[in-house]
Amino acid sequence: MTTKLMGQGVKRVEDQRFLRGHGRYVDDIGVDSSEKLLHAAVLRSPHAHARIVDIDVDEVLDIDGVHAVWTWDDLTGPMAEPLPLLIPHPALTHGRTQYALARGEVNHVGEAIAFVVAEDRYVAEDAVGRIKVTYELLPPVVGIDNARAATRLVHDDVPGNVGARLEQNVGDAPAAIATAPHRLELDLTIERSACMPMEGRGTVARWDADINRLQVWTSTQTSTGVRAAVAVKLGLDLGQVDVITPDVGGGFGVKINHPWPEELLVPLAARTLGRTVKFTEDRREHFISSAHERAQTHHIEVGFDDDGRLLGLDVEFWHDHGAYTPYGLIVPIITSTQLLGPYKPQNYRVVFESLYTNTVIVTPYRGAGRPQGCYAMERTMDAIAEYLGKDRTEVRSVNFIQPDEFPYDQGMIFQDGRELEYDSGDYPASLEKIKALVGWDDFPAFKAAMAAQGRKVGIGLACYVEGTGVGPYEGAHVHIETSGKVKVATGLTTQGQGHATVFAQLVADELGCRFEDVEVVTGDTRRMPYAVGTFASRAAVMSGSAIHLAAKRAKEKVLKIAADALEADPADLQIVDGVVSVKGSPGTSIDLGTVSVLSNPLRYAFDEASKAATQFSVGDPGKPPVAEDDEPGLEGKDFYSPERATFASGMHAVIVETDPLTAEITILKYAVVHDCGHLINPMIVEGQIHGGVAQGVGGALYERMAYDESGQLLNASFMDFLMPYVTEIPDGIDIDHLETPSPLNPLGIKGAGEAGVIPSAAVFASAIEDAEGFPITAMPISPSELFTLRQTHLKDPS
Repeated sequence: MTTKLMGQGVKRVEDQRFLRGHGRYVDDIGVDSSEKLLHAAVLRSPHAHARIVDIDVDEVLDIDGVHAVWTWDDLTGPMAEPLPLLIPHPALTHGRTQYALARGEVNHVGEAIAFVVAEDRYVAEDAVGRIKVTYELLPPVVGIDNARAATRLVHDDVPGNVGARLEQNVGDAPAAIATAPHRLELDLTIERSACMPMEGRGTVARWDADINRLQVWTSTQTSTGVRAAVAVKLGLDLGQVDVITPDVGGGFGVKINHPWPEELLVPLAARTLGRTVKFTEDRREHFISSAHERAQTHHIEVGFDDDGRLLGLDVEFWHDHGAYTPYGLIVPIITSTQLLGPYKPQNYRVVFESLYTNTVIVTPYRGAGRPQGCYAMERTMDAIAEYLGKDRTEVRSVNFIQPDEFPYDQGMIFQDGRELEYDSGDYPASLEKIKALVGWDDFPAFKAAMAAQGRKVGIGLACYVEGTGVGPYEGAHVHIETSGKVKVATGLTTQGQGHATVFAQLVADELGCRFEDVEVVTGDTRRMPYAVGTFASRAAVMSGSAIHLAAKRAKEKVLKIAADALEADPADLQIVDGVVSVKGSPGTSIDLGTVSVLSNPLRYAFDEASKAATQFSVGDPGKPPVAEDDEPGLEGKDFYSPERATFASGMHAVIVETDPLTAEITILKYAVVHDCGHLINPMIVEGQIHGGVAQGVGGALYERMAYDESGQLLNASFMDFLMPYVTEIPDGIDIDHLETPSPLNPLGIKGAGEAGVIPSAAVFASAIEDAEGFPITAMPISPSELFTLRQTHLKDPS
């Protein structure tokens, strides 16, 4: 029998192509073509808040090589309306979105004002530089404190800069806290940061006037979403728009927002000018005109008993969503619900306000609100342990949801509008694993030995639960060619997760074909027009389940046709390495390619193989060639739509050393225990964790968006925005897995894509606090900030 591939560390089939430089990205589209592409550039606001008094494009119109210059006044119909608010919510009472090109006012540095199309990018950029804009400067609102003060408004019609306020209650937290034996209050902050994919945004569009059809290539996490937006804004039917996502050089959440202005303007220009048009974002544009995340401040009140058991938890926080809210309230809703982690506070109240500021918009970035929630909850657990003089693991243990309590309903509504009900897990087992992996019980002796040498070390722990695999659905199409090759299409997109490998594993297992014979295509609306996208650690759960179901359908048809050809009962057949045979009689067999030939009754013979399916070769003259309940071809199509999200979980631990003189922070050991249900490919899951930890290190110790009071981003380049190099990432990350399968999907799997980054701020704050002996309440933390905290603590040890 063929070896089962589920759970095997199969090497990624994608890697050789990328390592040899054969990847094909949006900016590669048209490079090898004889067609001369037009290129677009965008004029962006230099001011954070200003009225546009006048835009003078006269100097640009006569530049040789310029084909179009557009401002908002040149747009008509739906293109002149605001961009869509993608995820409405009843609590988002004052949602606002930008226009494709600014209409009368700009609300952050980098907002698009004018769009130029020219023979090449150089001419386009020169033309952009000659556009003259007269501004009336307005006072900007920068940062959460200024937004809350509301002495200035981002939008005149949004009182108090509050876009939304949402409260959820389980029990009566204020009353439980008031009567608890012990109470604590904490104020915590996480600053604004952003993902930095190697490839920025990019869009290419071509209009075919002969067939009235638009082709769009874009670096996105949702091909079908872009397709729908382009169709609506350009007044086209969905069937007239094809969106293809080629290789994507990183997404991490920023490319789930859509449509970006350029994703509409480039197709519009292509149709208007009758030429293929390309836009490629440069690095500074990515800093000032894409999306950021993370910035929140939390006030926490907690009541607990002598064992550290939570009796009441009351959390109020403020979320900076930037100048607009195209992605709704997803990030703060996730923070408010995922904050609970693996714990079961008996009473919980959470309320947040989502605030406008004159800064770049906020949309999900890997973790999507979970790092902030985990930071708030885990800092609270550490504070309780410190207050009671207990081991930090002991306080967590008494608050864990127990294995026999699943499914566990937290009594709240999650980001998908469904109940926050955990499907499976074993948090006590994870804790024991992480303690063993990091050497928790041995650490006190190590710390004492290091102290004897004048060295400061600390250990930190953080636990999290991650909602993954949210709906509404994903689909898959599995088609067996007459060559025996198997073509698989699913609609979500790929940004390096190894989809071509893991999805091929699932098909090879279910269908019984060779792994090498499976080809996977993602993100192409021509191959799978119905899809949602890649986000929220949902690819394996959603598309993986759909692919499994589609392969099962294809297999059923294979066995039915093969049974007729072999004059056998379908129950007596097996498929091994692409060959269908009678069990116990391998000589009686037929390969998948031949079965595919037989699946399509033919009038004409195109080659020797197809002769076998022509009308005088096969079929019962007394029956129609294609039965009422059948269709030609050997394929299966199916969709997976879950009743609610699955919930993965994990725990991270780190040992750090803080330099007594420079306050530099060095990672000595990093350990991860992760539970994503059944593992399809452990090697790829571990790769995801490694990448997430690297991003988490950056977010905890280096990366932040530094705005000044006028709304200027001071570090909008890689000269100033610090990212960790390989020298800052742990040499080895110790990983252990726990597998508690989900009962919600046919494979028992949960998502894994964001696991590595979620607990980073919390675990580093915990370890640094342990090393230094004073509270760490703001992240990220730099050596200079740690040095200043030391001086403050020396002056006031309380």
